[in-house]
Amino acid sequence: MRQVIEQKIGDVNGDRVPDLVYLVGEQLPGTPFIQHITLAIQDGRTGVTQSYPLPSNSGYHPTIQLVDFTGNGVNDILIIIVSGGSGAITYSYVYSYLNDQLQLMFDYEAYNASHLYSVNYMDFFKVSAVSLNPQSTYILDITYKGEAYLSEIYDSNGKLKAPIQGDVNPLSGLYPIDFERDGQYELMALQRITGRYNADGLGYFMNALKWSGSRFVPYQQWVWITGTG
Repeated sequence: MRQVIEQKIGDVNGDRVPDLVYLVGEQLPGTPFIQHITLAIQDGRTGVTQSYPLPSNSGYHPTIQLVDFTGNGVNDILIIIVSGGSGAITYSYVYSYLNDQLQLMFDYEAYNASHLYSVNYMDFFKVSAVSLNPQSTYILDITYKGEAYLSEIYDSNGKLKAPIQGDVNPLSGLYPIDFERDGQYELMALQRITGRYNADGLGYFMNALKWSGSRFVPYQQWVWITGTG
């Protein structure tokens, strides 16, 4: 049975009248899993409702946030759905509904395809994490992982026993932040860095994305080290 899962109120079409923006879906009995998730927008002035199926429309804990990413004073629509996989991957979209026209501003699949990385273990308890977009290289010190972990992959001289490659998961977190406190929000995108296997977390790539007028582009990047084994 279809039901309203999440809703927010705010002007999204630019007529300065608050609209009702909500997600509907079907929750499977006895589970938090929701399928057939659809975006619906009820015009606050006319009462007319339009519905828009989402490209990836199944998962857990779907949420809506109404935030101005363009600086035009009109709310955009941020939708996040948790995939439920082991990597805590999210399905994330940003839509504009200016003048009652739905336009996709951010798509998690396009983001994942354009943000590629390489992760390689180095001698002396270091890991190289390389971002291709933007181009940056970070050297992670993994001595915090402890003796048991390190002794499995390094010899007594700190040399790698064999080459090891890590990985970077697809988008696992997307958060609106007004870095410049000017009312125009940016996006903070998180991707988990993993070591020998997916549960072996090393940290996160954190990309700050700003609307350029046609797309979100990275303008700052950090690496956050988890600091736990």
